Amino acid sequence: MDSKRKVIIVGGGFAGIQLARRLDKHLFDVLLIDKINHHQFQPLFYQVATSQIEPSSISFPFRHILKNKSNVLIRMAELTRIYPEQNRISTTIGNFDYDYLVIAIGCKTNFFGNQNISQNAFTLKTTYDAIKIRNHILQTFENIASANGGGEEGLLNLVIVGGGATGVEMVGAFAEIKKNILPKDYPRIDFNKFNITLVEGTKYMLNNMSSNAQKASKNYLQRMGVELLTETFVTDYDGNILKLSNGKSINTKTVIWAAGVMPNQIKGLPANVYTRTKRMAVDRINRVADSKNIFAVGDIAYMETPKYPKGHPQVANVAINQAKNLAKNLKKIVNSKKTVDYEYKDLGSMATIGRNKAVVDLPFISFKGYFAWFIWMSLHLMLILSVRNKLIIFINWAWAYVTKDTSLRLILTQTDKTSS
Repeated sequence: MDSKRKVIIVGGGFAGIQLARRLDKHLFDVLLIDKINHHQFQPLFYQVATSQIEPSSISFPFRHILKNKSNVLIRMAELTRIYPEQNRISTTIGNFDYDYLVIAIGCKTNFFGNQNISQNAFTLKTTYDAIKIRNHILQTFENIASANGGGEEGLLNLVIVGGGATGVEMVGAFAEIKKNILPKDYPRIDFNKFNITLVEGTKYMLNNMSSNAQKASKNYLQRMGVELLTETFVTDYDGNILKLSNGKSINTKTVIWAAGVMPNQIKGLPANVYTRTKRMAVDRINRVADSKNIFAVGDIAYMETPKYPKGHPQVANVAINQAKNLAKNLKKIVNSKKTVDYEYKDLGSMATIGRNKAVVDLPFISFKGYFAWFIWMSLHLMLILSVRNKLIIFINWAWAYVTKDTSLRLILTQTDKTSS
């Protein structure tokens, strides 16, 4: 048999980890490259940001996940350029050669070109982002508690921009801690004056879900006291004043931006590889356009199929299953066998708005309420990588359900080293 092929996977998200775990160790030597040393479970970032679970519960070190994969090497680095003609990549720690290259670097926050917003708003794309939001929110209430009747207005307005699943789930979680938890921690603050606002540019939240889910989520949030500003865009934010397309403005120190994503960019590939939305055009086995041995999987990949002529949705299930299919196809390519085209089977979508409140769309039915919330929790527990973390999150959720509290409200920031 020929020597093993070298596969470089850039990115340790849902797709990258799935591929690294599934590539045949007898056929492939794998190098996994990522800027950080752990896999992040993005669907639960908002629960870290709202002090419901700890960061370690949804962060999984690559070396632990892949400890039994003798054919996988891991390097912390950032991809700087691809040299397709040489089958080589350049990174921040040096150059690496490959037989097959797989790009799985996902997306970053899209600020639509507004530099002020990018500099002053919070994002939620990493575990670190979630910790920053948690620290900021808790520090905000410490500041309110210490205020002497002045400058409080900006502290008392929390604005989340973007009515997709992330925005809806986060605003619902904040509404619940405003009602059930923060008044116990800060009994002298009048939480009737604390305003939570969700800004969405289109007519409805959860645009990728059914009209039933959209209406239910709207009703839930309004009953929870969230102000909904639909068909409204943010035009600017300087860290103090949020300006809106309707001419109004909000005085706020806290803006969380969940209004869209854009693919991470890569140098070295021809312009025709990228679509209008900057995703990488791939064929039905995730091979990049006009390439023989470069592949892209997950959010960054744009694949047109009969069922999805405008590309697949950028969700975890697509990334995971594209990686599974690619692992099989790389083995088939090495063994000179016919490859299998990928097609996404939509199993449904869901979002939770808080305790006993969720919406679920399945191919054959849509429903809401307690059962939907239970389904949401069960599915997310199944997707968590380790048994230990599944148990920890389950215990946290069970405790929070019974007590309506979590006791995880720690402000973790750098203190003055000269102080005792």
